[in-house]
Amino acid sequence: MVYTSLENEKIKKLRKLKKKKYRDQTGMYLIEGKHLVEEAYKANLLCTLILTEEINILCDVEVMVVSKEIMRSLSDVDTPQMVLGVCKKKEEHHLGSRLLLLDGIQDPGNLGTIIRSSVAFHVDSIIVSKTCVDVYNPKVIRSSQGMLFHQQIIEQDLEECISILKQQNIPVLGTKVVNGKSVKDFPKRDKFAIIMGNEGNGVREEILNLCDDYLYIDMKETCESLNVAVATSIILYEFDK
Repeated sequence: MVYTSLENEKIKKLRKLKKKKYRDQTGMYLIEGKHLVEEAYKANLLCTLILTEEINILCDVEVMVVSKEIMRSLSDVDTPQMVLGVCKKKEEHHLGSRLLLLDGIQDPGNLGTIIRSSVAFHVDSIIVSKTCVDVYNPKVIRSSQGMLFHQQIIEQDLEECISILKQQNIPVLGTKVVNGKSVKDFPKRDKFAIIMGNEGNGVREEILNLCDDYLYIDMKETCESLNVAVATSIILYEFDK
């Protein structure tokens, strides 16, 4: 069977997944492209494979064949790759002791890159504030290059999260130059929660006031600041040595 009608109830439900509201309600989201589909399948998160007639991919999941018009209506890009997947959100497990807290990250590309780096440098979990861009935004997923499927990501109030971390004796480390310590000289530890902030405003003052210590990155004086995804990657690399 080939789905050709935009009025089909299944297609209508799939199209709704392009909106955060319905992703939150269903715990499902769309991904696009063969690479992401393969990564989701490896992580056992792929529920449905959506293809056009000329594409052939073997996966032990439900397969829907759709017209090119339907594929375009489901796609988030100007030139659809003719391969989509429906995934379930990753279930929460043990948080671990190497944590990254994100306070108000707004750019999908930055969040996707941060997720990718977090996997590369052995972060156990990412906690995103309620003011962050949606983790399942298609641009976030693409920027993560599929690493989203291999990382535990939890949306939580950061004040509440920090309170729990302090009870578990996990040091909470903010990022700021004033009263901070160079990340190169900071004593490395097995347990940590590093907080990275919004692209324009950094970490909120009320969150910084809850931190146990502060970090900064040494750099040339003529460079005032770094992109938050770049800065996060540098700090995580230093903590992974």
